[in-house]
Amino acid sequence: MNNEKRQRGDFSGISKKFSKNIYDSTKGRLRMAVLKRDLQPFLSGQTRSVLDVGAGLGQANEWFLERGFDVLHTDISEEMVEAARLRHEELGLAANCRYQTADLATLASNDSQFPIVLCHAVLEWVPDAETALTQLNALLEPGGTLSLMFYNRNAKLFANAVYGNFDYIERGLKVKKTVRLSPQNPLVPKDVENIVHKLGLEVTQKTGVRCFHDYLRNLDDQQRFDELLAIELKYNQQPPYRDLGRYQHWLIKKPENEQ
Repeated sequence: MNNEKRQRGDFSGISKKFSKNIYDSTKGRLRMAVLKRDLQPFLSGQTRSVLDVGAGLGQANEWFLERGFDVLHTDISEEMVEAARLRHEELGLAANCRYQTADLATLASNDSQFPIVLCHAVLEWVPDAETALTQLNALLEPGGTLSLMFYNRNAKLFANAVYGNFDYIERGLKVKKTVRLSPQNPLVPKDVENIVHKLGLEVTQKTGVRCFHDYLRNLDDQQRFDELLAIELKYNQQPPYRDLGRYQHWLIKKPENEQ
């Protein structure tokens, strides 16, 4: 896999490593628990169609498939799309799901719109966040909701200060060698909010993901995880804790009269 494809978030060739590092860990379990809590109102709503952009292995859209939603699962990695399809088949959830290998620009050029668009951990892999958000806006139907999760640069800086990585901060959070699963373009939340407002969209809910987890040195995965999850869920929509989340999960509404 060449470096250019890795830098835009194509995880072909390392899907098993991706699953182990991201989802089979305390940080992955926290992430999914927070997302499921935030998305719960939509799972019981009247809307029955979902687009999942950069869907990876499809864990998030499984909640919608379980409720009978029609889901379009997309990713730029053909390997990830196939792995998701096999996973869904094993769970008996593939019947209502379509699978497409495509990037965001290709999806936005098809003139299709959806009432719910999921885009989790994608924005930090693209070179231009404003272009990506413009394309997501084009995919969202009037009155629809975008579930956007992105890597928080402010939290990354703060965590490295806590860890004493001052030289890394002075280098602008840049490393000489690309780390394969480390996002290349972490985002300042205020910059994202400015773009969202520029597009005429409204942020209706903000949640921090891993507001406390990433600052702990000695987390016992088994004994303390449930306690930590309870604290995260209690405080992760309240500032200042919300703003310390390694990821930000925002629900973004498109006005009814927008096209």
